Amino acid sequence: MSATPQKNRASRRVLAAAAGLVTVGALVAAMPAGAHDRGHGHGGGHGHGHKPRTVDVQLLSFNDLHGNLEPPAGSAGNVSKTHPDGTVESIPAGGVEYLATSLRTARQGNPYSVTAAGGDMVGASPLLSGLFHDEPTIEALNKLDLDVTAVGNHEFDEGATELARLQNGGCHPVEGCYEKGKKFKGADFPYLAANVTKEKTGKPLLKPYTVWKKKGVKIGFIGVTLEGTPDIVTANGVKGLKFHDEVETINKYARELDRKGVKSIVALIHEGGAPASTSYNYDCDSPGAGDGISGPIVDIAKGITPKVDALVTGHTHQAYVCTVPDPSGKPRMVTSASSFGKLYTDTTLTYDRRTNDIVRTSVKSANHVVTRDQPKAPDMTRLIDRWNKLAAPIANKAQGWISADINGRGSTAPEKPLGNVIADAQLEGLAPADKGGAEVAFMNPGGIRADLVHKASGSEGDGVVTYGEAFTVQPFTNMMNVVDLTGAQLVTALQQQVSGPNAASPKILQVSRGLTYTLDLTKSGADRVVADTIKLNGEAIDPARTYRVAMNEFLAGGGDGFPALGQGTNKLVGASDLDLFNAYLAAHSTATAPLAPPATDRITVIQ
Repeated sequence: MSATPQKNRASRRVLAAAAGLVTVGALVAAMPAGAHDRGHGHGGGHGHGHKPRTVDVQLLSFNDLHGNLEPPAGSAGNVSKTHPDGTVESIPAGGVEYLATSLRTARQGNPYSVTAAGGDMVGASPLLSGLFHDEPTIEALNKLDLDVTAVGNHEFDEGATELARLQNGGCHPVEGCYEKGKKFKGADFPYLAANVTKEKTGKPLLKPYTVWKKKGVKIGFIGVTLEGTPDIVTANGVKGLKFHDEVETINKYARELDRKGVKSIVALIHEGGAPASTSYNYDCDSPGAGDGISGPIVDIAKGITPKVDALVTGHTHQAYVCTVPDPSGKPRMVTSASSFGKLYTDTTLTYDRRTNDIVRTSVKSANHVVTRDQPKAPDMTRLIDRWNKLAAPIANKAQGWISADINGRGSTAPEKPLGNVIADAQLEGLAPADKGGAEVAFMNPGGIRADLVHKASGSEGDGVVTYGEAFTVQPFTNMMNVVDLTGAQLVTALQQQVSGPNAASPKILQVSRGLTYTLDLTKSGADRVVADTIKLNGEAIDPARTYRVAMNEFLAGGGDGFPALGQGTNKLVGASDLDLFNAYLAAHSTATAPLAPPATDRITVIQ
């Protein structure tokens, strides 16, 4: 799930509540040593005088929280469950008040319990977290007793210095401290980034691994993000950093841990796969081990040394519990828990005290829904209420009105209703000659982070779109660019949706009104975009003509596997994507004439 990166521009959203300017200081130094022996659960109770040879360690894991402290709204907040009779149930899930209850309940009676995450805990976050540079999410994860996480690509949205601040604490360098008399403490769990090094020194940016210890039990955790992070994050976010191969890195540090006597190892990998079904309870080991999953994680899993006992993955926002064979041919557990805190994975690792290793044949794992019919964790409710009070003056302001849900993130179709609204907003805002003279606009699908939901999220009333809801859809505050591209470059860009890096997992751009073409999914590669059907306002694209094209700065930099879009010239920088989105909502809706979901008739799909 690629996504437009968030820029460090929250200074435009300074709150009156933010007080004092505090410098961050030497942030990248002094990462925390080791995960903490938190002692979840109860005493060991191992009889008199001798310990049993094996002990069950409970590994709880989740991934891709993206700062979703409150339950995600609309279809983005549901998980699918397939029943034995084939019917599919949609279950509302997520929200840290429920995630905390789920994890705390799961830990009961498990004296050896460790909680790990697969990256993208922050970034592309709803307003409640994003407005405060994700400090509320780090605070919530501390309360959740997270022991360790890998970095994801979104942890780099605001650059290495800001990531170090999230780890080590200290108030924001521009906006200072948000609460009077309170200094942000940072994460009390280690962020691991084994495959991210500093270009100047070649040294790891953060700790590559940590060892969790409890009553003689030792488990090593190695954390990596996807090697392709620079392709899906703005250049500023990864400046001065180098990203290395996931398999080579994990194998290197697994050897190091093994030499140190740590024989039980879990890899936390911010890269994932696509199961054949989106139902969380789908058996992806049917008919054989790992047969029901595809995508980058399969080859990664097959290459990682047998020294690693289990893989916690993420990035694709999918739910799966599979076994993929390791290089020696033995099955090994590979898990992912969807996104936004809607699921958690409970894995049992049987630890042999004599060999200090995991008995791989007895590893068991299952995903569980974080349902919203269980009690809320009171400490999380207090945390959400506290930050909501600070955010309220900005968050609750009405921006527009809608007549029904307008699906974006929750739509699985190539052309999404909300994608059309966003692209139209960008075209309308940048079409005037003095604003860039745009003739067409493109929006990357991964940058649409939510749906616009008709049901009220607070006291604003049904159908009202608040600033907070608009921000949740477009949280990156990306500046818009208008550039010159030839017709030939436009056609190439559309073909790059389904070829090159995007061949295996197409990224279908959302297009503004007037642009139409046919997408033939029965073909392969670039041929899936039928070139002679591409038209703008009814006229065939002229390869030699120059067109003015609007897009966010991420796409204009060639991000998401669109090098053709990075070839634009005569660039004009416009307003932010969020400002244009809000202006469009204000111009096209009133309480008595709300905006209706637009037709999705720009891309004709043949399947």
